[in-house]
Amino acid sequence: MTRTSDLLTLTPAGLYCPPGDFHIDATRGVPRNLVTHAHSDHARGRHQTVMATEETLDIMELRLGPAFCRNRQTIRYGARIIVGDVRVSFHPAGHILGSAQIAIERDGFRAIVSGDFKRAADPTCTPFEVVTCDAYVTEATFGLPVFAFPDPDDELARLLESRAMFPERTHVVGAYALGKAQRVMRMLAVAGYDRPVWYHESIAPLAAYYGRRGIDLGDIRPIADASPKALAGEIVICTPGALKNGWAEQFPDPLIATASGWMNVRARARQVGVQLPLVISDHADWPALCATALDVGASELWVTHGETEALVHWAALQGLDARPLDIIGYGDEDGGPEVEGPA
Repeated sequence: MTRTSDLLTLTPAGLYCPPGDFHIDATRGVPRNLVTHAHSDHARGRHQTVMATEETLDIMELRLGPAFCRNRQTIRYGARIIVGDVRVSFHPAGHILGSAQIAIERDGFRAIVSGDFKRAADPTCTPFEVVTCDAYVTEATFGLPVFAFPDPDDELARLLESRAMFPERTHVVGAYALGKAQRVMRMLAVAGYDRPVWYHESIAPLAAYYGRRGIDLGDIRPIADASPKALAGEIVICTPGALKNGWAEQFPDPLIATASGWMNVRARARQVGVQLPLVISDHADWPALCATALDVGASELWVTHGETEALVHWAALQGLDARPLDIIGYGDEDGGPEVEGPA
């Protein structure tokens, strides 16, 4: 009988499937790597072969260059293919555009590696799909009960209310360049915001790619098209890294906002100088992590990164066989803490 340990093991390069002879989200170059999504901590270069969704492969090329691997293999959501002695399929993770959970099956036993995921609505990517399994490998970025996120639409409404209250101030929103920035742009368009949304130059390539994929981000414009003084009262989206070096001071009386799950911790928001914390996360919060562990029906839960201890303890109380993996290198996209990355 197949067991989880027959399908997955931990190596210095990360999760490895011996019967399929492939890694998943390898942290160093390997012969064959299956990639859940294109954030930099999960999608690295120097592999021989990479299998991923079309969007993930496209974004990896945008970020890493065309030589990020020697061979590319595109897989559609729901398609099943044989790799070695296992059957593999990719299913929507709801994290960012192209993100996937990876299912591995042999002899009727199924293990799923979630990568990063969220259950909240996001108009820029395919919603999370519950796929039943025997073993589930989950993240735990926000794996503490304190992280119970509000409705993201309500958080966006706070941004629009602030702009109405302070029409002379430039509202500068820190949002990770891949996924979060495009999500905020699309949310503003869906909410009926009728002004241009201005963006930092580092967001341009990915915003253009989302547009080519048919995702309407509304009236978005590069800040190079206007003088900083002309952006009084406007909304500007930049990377969190840009907020660290005083970049926002060029705008009239800037009001600093950041869209991140870490903004749920108000002390952390104050520590990094955020005046308007927007709790908009691309990760599952504590209720969603717990609900997912139960919804998939798995008897085993492996936790790759984040607040692993709390989720493992909770899972054990539910009667699940749970263990932490603590893979080094996940959860620090863009080379910094999550408040500066894609949380």
